[in-house]
Amino acid sequence: MPKRVRRSPDDEDTNVIAARIVAKVTGGAAHPMERDKNPAAVSLGRLGGLKGGHARAKKLSKAKRTAIAKKAARARWR
Repeated sequence: MPKRVRRSPDDEDTNVIAARIVAKVTGGAAHPMERDKNPAAVSLGRLGGLKGGHARAKKLSKAKRTAIAKKAARARWR
């Protein structure tokens, strides 16, 4: 049976490396698809994200939180 090659997420595709080299030589952007983010939208999203988990945990009963945690553990170990 052939061995599988495992790549780490840090491994880059040859085409990505080539595009970066061409962009550096020509003075272009390294990643043309990247856009600047709106700082106001980023702060609002972060604010909601910080509140969400705490609000949900406060709303659920201890039994329900335990059931959710057990279901997640079963899924991880499956």
